[in-house]
Amino acid sequence: MADVLREAFESYRPQYTPEAFAATTPSAEQVRQRWHEGPVWVVVHDGRIVGTVAAVPRGHALYMRSMGVRPASRGSGCGRLLVEAVERHATANGHRLVVLSTTPFLHPAIALYARCGFARTDAGPLDLAGTPLVTMSKAL
Repeated sequence: MADVLREAFESYRPQYTPEAFAATTPSAEQVRQRWHEGPVWVVVHDGRIVGTVAAVPRGHALYMRSMGVRPASRGSGCGRLLVEAVERHATANGHRLVVLSTTPFLHPAIALYARCGFARTDAGPLDLAGTPLVTMSKAL
């Protein structure tokens, strides 16, 4: 999963601060440490993980994080499958809202989230280690 995140965000590295890129692309050990915080999903194609997402409960909301799809698998529906998995989990566990933060330069991701029914909010966070963030949410 760490490899998927690094590959998914590598082309955007110059737009991140070094600290924000490190937070966006955690190491394999950091990913393993996060597993106790909430569920993680992957999409596997031909025996290889091509997409991943995680979620963390935050009160009545479920925070979607660490979503990434390998560039070669973009446009295949992986992203939508991952969002739908998070939404099913949220509904099954009584969460009324799914929230996410992304960077304003990840235009394809923002477009995917909008197609899935997410809308921008004024809520924070607005910054990740010097890299701007956009917050989006979807009521369930």
